[in-house]
Amino acid sequence: MSFWPEFMLIALVHLMAVASPGPDFAIVLRYAVRFGRQQALAASVGIGSAILLHVTWSLVGIAVLIQTTPWLFQVLSLAAAAYLAYIGILALRSKAPTHPEQSIHGSADEAVPTVGKAFIAGFITNGLNPKATLFFLSLFAVIISPITPLSYKIIYGIYMSVATAAWFCMLSMVLTQTKVRGFLLLKGYWFDRLMGLLLLALAMHLVVTSFSS
Repeated sequence: MSFWPEFMLIALVHLMAVASPGPDFAIVLRYAVRFGRQQALAASVGIGSAILLHVTWSLVGIAVLIQTTPWLFQVLSLAAAAYLAYIGILALRSKAPTHPEQSIHGSADEAVPTVGKAFIAGFITNGLNPKATLFFLSLFAVIISPITPLSYKIIYGIYMSVATAAWFCMLSMVLTQTKVRGFLLLKGYWFDRLMGLLLLALAMHLVVTSFSS
């Protein structure tokens, strides 16, 4: 298969995967509403950077090890579930703002994370997800031809990393528009709690599927 047809197919499959709701979507959504644009963008870049981790694992064969070693898959799943549950519990504790200015500056009961911490949160959320690793393993095993040069595969990986970060950065920009974020912060503690429930549900799903695989 030549470069461009294969690349376009990968781009289409990746777009459908990254646009579907999941842990990455929930984390960016929460950071955008609760903490603001800078933190949401940092988390988005962290998620995109973690894609390179999955791509590397697929290229060097670690993804196959994860797929064929049940206990390792379960350990990664439990670690990811624990982290998502932790973030979810924080979200469930969100309270209604007690002062109007909190609709602009955010909730006073939760410290705003630094850009570095937001980046790490995004990186961990995506990097610990074994389902993401298996997705990229399937991508490299089914769609990408075995005879595709390594240089092309690296280009594919870099593209998917950049495209993922760009998608969530765009989402962050939309959600942190002044009027949108102001409304969500004023009435969004219910929304934040909903994100908490979603994160807890995703954590539970990871646990259940890891032991049923």
